[in-house]
Amino acid sequence: MKAAWIILIYLSVFGLSIYLYATQLNGPATELHQRLLPVEIKTVRSGTTDDELQKIVREAKKTEEVLSIAGMQHSQGGQTVYPNGIMMDMKPYNQIVNVDKAAKTVTVQSGATWADIQEAINPYGFSLKVSQSQNIFTVGGSLSVNAHGLDIRNGGLTDTVSSMRLIDANGDIIKLSPTENSELFYAVLGGYGLFGIILDVTLQLTDDELYETDTASMSYRDYPSYFKQHVHNDPDAKMHLARISIAPESFMEDMYTITYKSAQDQQKLAQYQKLKTENLVAVPKFFLGLSRINDAGKDSFWNAQKTYTQQIDGNLVSRNNVMRSDSEFMEYDNSRRTEILQEYFVPVDQFENYIPALKAVLENSPDFNLVNVTIRYVEKNEDAVLSYAKEDMFSLVLLINQGTDPKSVKETEKVVQDMIDVTLAHDGSYYLPYFGYPTKSQMQEAYPRTKEFFELKDQFDPDHRFMNLFYEEYRP
Repeated sequence: MKAAWIILIYLSVFGLSIYLYATQLNGPATELHQRLLPVEIKTVRSGTTDDELQKIVREAKKTEEVLSIAGMQHSQGGQTVYPNGIMMDMKPYNQIVNVDKAAKTVTVQSGATWADIQEAINPYGFSLKVSQSQNIFTVGGSLSVNAHGLDIRNGGLTDTVSSMRLIDANGDIIKLSPTENSELFYAVLGGYGLFGIILDVTLQLTDDELYETDTASMSYRDYPSYFKQHVHNDPDAKMHLARISIAPESFMEDMYTITYKSAQDQQKLAQYQKLKTENLVAVPKFFLGLSRINDAGKDSFWNAQKTYTQQIDGNLVSRNNVMRSDSEFMEYDNSRRTEILQEYFVPVDQFENYIPALKAVLENSPDFNLVNVTIRYVEKNEDAVLSYAKEDMFSLVLLINQGTDPKSVKETEKVVQDMIDVTLAHDGSYYLPYFGYPTKSQMQEAYPRTKEFFELKDQFDPDHRFMNLFYEEYRP
């Protein structure tokens, strides 16, 4: 019975590895990112065909309206909308166009979610090479923020895009790929919807595979060497994540790791290929709520996580199911508080010195309610203009519970800026999509090609047909 409760408790944190599950858009007057950034927009438009979407863009050009683009509204911290603009809701444009068995690719419309793709390719025995670890996001949204996932062998998401089609500021459809209109291609990937509407995308696939779960516990000091020896240098290791303690008894000291390695007997794969669904939402939601309240809850929560991690060692799971982290239990509805994400990237060799510096910032901020820290590996990738992985890095995803009143927002802003300063001092960078706490100078230091990015925006969209608050906040 005790083990069953531990399992239920652990489920409430397993999905915290990536991104916050927020409420969906439901009208022109939208308050994005749970009341932190209320924005009044003019109207919401959508289309299910290329012609319908082109018509909207061409009409906006004639009337000089501003367009912003929205998917599931989870990734970009409310920065994709524009006051009194027309918001393009891409969710209805969501078809799986083609699964090419010979080429091992899938072509999908940009409003399709990663879950939609998994359901389409799983019967073929295929799997995505890279996707966000939670599959609730749209493909277009993930490409626009240059997302990454748990896979440590297939590079970044940008590496898996064979080609895509885009509606530009004139309403014309153009094809983009690494070899065709490549300058625009690498601006659109991680371009935050500022260059046009992504239509359909062709993604490279890999085979589904049976993994064996390998877990370990250690101090943060031992993590870099453990990762290099037992994960990165082990060809059987395919996916990986870690968590560092936010519990007071072991704060930013203890860690546990979960690595998914190719199982020796792949003949058993068929037994594990059925795509899992989310269950038992109420119980993990309750325990996650307790962990937000006080230090005792955080301590108990961490101990339960470590115990459960030991119990799942050796378990078998399919690749597709590893890429289906739970998310429903993370819905958070509080009239005075909300939850935000931050993500920081630090070179692997800087990790051991970085953690104490980050810890010092957090210990000097006793009212800062850190709920979870998940760590992943990101391989060097500088293809996109706004690339965050200038070398092989560890990614730290922080889930933060904060108040929505002006004083709380200001206090959180101060801590976030301090954490970014520490990250930059260790040759790191930060992820752009979340709430606009970072300063303009911090962005320019983290992203040396910032000026080039905004110049490309002016080149390809001189009338600024596609606009959002991210542009307004961070243009030089």
